Amino acid sequence: MENYDVIVIGGGVIGSSVAFHLARFGAKRVLLLERETVGSGTSSQSSGILRTHYSVKENVELARRSWDVFKDFAAYVGDDDASCGLVQCGYLICSGDDEKLEPLRASLRQQEAQGIPLKYLTKQEASQLLPIASFDDAALIGYEPEAGFGDAYMVATSFAKAARHGGVTVREGVTVQRLVIEGSRVVGVSTSVGDFACGTLVSTQNIWTPQMGTWVGRDMPVVPERHAVLALECTSAPYTSAMPVFKDLSSPGMLYYRSYGGKQMLVSEGLVGERLPSTDTEQGDVPLDYVAEVGAQVAARFPAYDAAGLASSWTGVYDVTPDWNPVLGRLPGVDGLVMGYGFSGHGFKLSPTVGRVLAQEALGMLTDVPLAPYSIERFATGALLVGKYGSGAVS
Repeated sequence: MENYDVIVIGGGVIGSSVAFHLARFGAKRVLLLERETVGSGTSSQSSGILRTHYSVKENVELARRSWDVFKDFAAYVGDDDASCGLVQCGYLICSGDDEKLEPLRASLRQQEAQGIPLKYLTKQEASQLLPIASFDDAALIGYEPEAGFGDAYMVATSFAKAARHGGVTVREGVTVQRLVIEGSRVVGVSTSVGDFACGTLVSTQNIWTPQMGTWVGRDMPVVPERHAVLALECTSAPYTSAMPVFKDLSSPGMLYYRSYGGKQMLVSEGLVGERLPSTDTEQGDVPLDYVAEVGAQVAARFPAYDAAGLASSWTGVYDVTPDWNPVLGRLPGVDGLVMGYGFSGHGFKLSPTVGRVLAQEALGMLTDVPLAPYSIERFATGALLVGKYGSGAVS
């Protein structure tokens, strides 16, 4: 049986970040296991929004530290060819005079208190940045100039490449079938290609986490949710890459928008999606009724898009916890097991810092940010990380 100091399960954007940071911190024998290929799972389905706006202050800190990495990604991973696909176009968020107004105001104030560069815009200033949108009903508009979007697949593969250069063994096409446990300690994994021993195991299996729960006899509160993404095209009002990402809290679906392919509009809802009965990353149907419903919301904010065409659509799957925030840290009662799951749509934005702190935790180091708020025990104690906007991926 091959022996490793640390084994990481899951080669998505979180797991590859963990592996990279383990090597950076000096771990010598590290194994990254991925059931398919690095970045091919839920990471490849990400919309790629990069922002620090959250209504949960702990998430703001994770995002702030991660943004520092994305701004100079190639230098951070030590590879001039590495890229996170960053388009630094800014991030607009607005609310009407409704129930989202005070939560937005409080969230913006929290960001300011945490040192995030942001501005409050008038309707006219917002229109200058995003001239294809109407802001007639906007009561509060926040703008984060140092934000934008990137590419989660590129980040996952870049982290994995840098991890390999740092000595990490990356095995693709390997399925973990069970844990090897002695007493209360995880000492290895049994896989489709054999057994591997380890001193510490880091699980970043996102929607496959419930299977981990059966192996250790613990409930892992997380469900897979499918979300649809639409790419719309309007030749008279193209959504250029110079225009900011936009979050519309006033729309029924709390829609978010960004430029896609240079001129198209990428749009999706920020609410609860379709709960899946089983773990599944396959593409789901996007009904025409759904396209029409979202299209009506788009046209209310972007008048020219009343005549937009549907260029493409796809679905992505979130690993959603009861409070829409991740579980990070050691699993109580199971020695040698560190968990990182339940990112509920936040994973890409937070991946550099989450990978770093999970690596620190695995190596017994002091973590850059406290992990206690993200403990799995919060679901039993009621100390949930509930966002100010309700359930959804903007918490």
